[in-house]
Amino acid sequence: MLAFLVILISLILLCYVGYKTRWIYTLIYKVDDSSTAYGGELVADVLKAHGIPYLFCLSGGHISPILVACEKRGIRIIDTRHEVNAAFAADAVSRLSGKIGVCVVTAGPGLTNTVTAIKNAQMAESPLLLLGGCAANLSKGRGALQDIDHMSLFKSICKYTVSIKRVREIPSMLRQAIHVAQSGTPGPVFVEFPIDVLYPFHLVEREVGIKPNPKTLADRFANLYLSTYIRGTFAGAWDRQDVFPIPPKIPYASNVSIQTAARLVRAGKSPVCLLGSQATLPPTSTSAVVEALESMNIPCFLGGMTRGLLGRNSSIQFRHCRKEALKDADVVLLIGAVCDFRLGYGKVLSRKSKIIIVNRNSFSLHQNSDVFWKPTLPIKGDPADFLVRLNKVLTESNYRCSTSWIETLRNKDDVKEETNRQKGSEKTEVHLNPVRVLQELEAQLPDNAILIGDGGDFVATAAYILRPRAPLAWLDPGAFGTLGVGAGFALGAKLVRPEASIWIIYGDGALGYSIMEYDTFVRHKIPVISIVGNDACWSQIARDQVPLLGSIVGCSLEYSKYDKIVESLGGVGFQLDRSNENSMIDIFRQANDLNQQQQKSVLINCLIGRTNFREGSVSV
Repeated sequence: MLAFLVILISLILLCYVGYKTRWIYTLIYKVDDSSTAYGGELVADVLKAHGIPYLFCLSGGHISPILVACEKRGIRIIDTRHEVNAAFAADAVSRLSGKIGVCVVTAGPGLTNTVTAIKNAQMAESPLLLLGGCAANLSKGRGALQDIDHMSLFKSICKYTVSIKRVREIPSMLRQAIHVAQSGTPGPVFVEFPIDVLYPFHLVEREVGIKPNPKTLADRFANLYLSTYIRGTFAGAWDRQDVFPIPPKIPYASNVSIQTAARLVRAGKSPVCLLGSQATLPPTSTSAVVEALESMNIPCFLGGMTRGLLGRNSSIQFRHCRKEALKDADVVLLIGAVCDFRLGYGKVLSRKSKIIIVNRNSFSLHQNSDVFWKPTLPIKGDPADFLVRLNKVLTESNYRCSTSWIETLRNKDDVKEETNRQKGSEKTEVHLNPVRVLQELEAQLPDNAILIGDGGDFVATAAYILRPRAPLAWLDPGAFGTLGVGAGFALGAKLVRPEASIWIIYGDGALGYSIMEYDTFVRHKIPVISIVGNDACWSQIARDQVPLLGSIVGCSLEYSKYDKIVESLGGVGFQLDRSNENSMIDIFRQANDLNQQQQKSVLINCLIGRTNFREGSVSV
């Protein structure tokens, strides 16, 4: 018995040591220690096979092999001035292209700088691949440069996190990460690359500390351990592996739920459809969604990424009086829309309404339903596919929403539009009326414009005035309410849609987060335009703080010369104020011509005053 226990313990110890030193892998897989290939090339191979055209980054020694290999394979490298903007750019690519956006940053502070953007992507349900460098596997926890526990940091904000232990794991782990990011409810994923799995064998062997002429037994054992560990890390690294995409898993509504939803819609007299960002997700095309909505003729309110889905002017889209419409509706379709703060946690819904909610996320189907509302028909499935199939069933019975209900809502919408129009004619003290500025901009925006909202008060006003021209022509942070998305989103948007005119609508506070990225726009020849509502204040906060608490502390800024900063970075700057108010339209046209014809990045620093537009809005 004792001999058996000794043998058993010895085997366990042998397996443990074999695993830790990785000599087991040298028995299973061949080790090509003469190869000059490196792990960064495997990363590039996978990205190339997935059709990734751009990679956003800020350079670092931990990740150099990825950048160099991707460049060799024709993947364009866009280096930003701050890691958070690299992540925002990747997010925009995901939203607009249907392919996953990728950003690569170095270890430690490089990765911590992306946390806000990754959390924003999670809450916006945007697939994003974050690749991060880190200390060598052997050096973790030993005080290596920029060595922190990345995995604990990102587990709570990513759908999938993994740290690569061996070079041969790179293709399979990357493919799995991308698959998870785009499956179900999309979201960000994180893959950590220790530096010793990215560089060539001979460099890692040289740097790991193997002594060339060991004199003591301890040195010989140390050399054996290190050599075996490295060979285990590289064992089977260059064996042929699959690098092509794993199709994402997408939940679809059952035929029974589609039929039930159709019966509820047909029985209603005053249906309303609220669409959220999930309605724009692939694989269903936005054109198919638009065709379905127009066929059903149900009044629609659009939010998030669906802004612009029905074009600039649509007979079934309504922009105002949503609360009144929901109160009077007998059937409400929440298509990718969620009962969070944006819908008053469900309080704006009438208990008399039949509520059909469709979402890829099971939690979102019942969010806050225990307090303020109850879903009549919760359906886990892809919202875009649901609309197309629902329309097919309704078409078979010649269903089309009544025009009288639409006319009722249109009359209310028109009254609000006229009220807003009149607000633009009011005079403000000293500086320009922001409502009028945005009304004039709306009239001058080209049909190929993509609008990016980054700010508080000025952007909230813009959301009432500006009308996106087409599907996927509006980008904002989403439910997290993040400031600073503007430049990163613009980078991604312009690369995906090079023919488009990219307009960032900035608040002067939000601009401070990313104005240095004008250097990136100029260096990489990625021309964009921004208009800054400069009221020298964090007005979204001040509009509540001052009347409620009697102080503007922490909210005051200066009427800074943001146009001059942009000029110093190689762009073109304009200042728009009372002195050249009559040239406002000419400035907008000139900015667009410089951008579209001469490929210049432009900023319009618009000095604005304060109005009572949106008075009473709450900023928390």
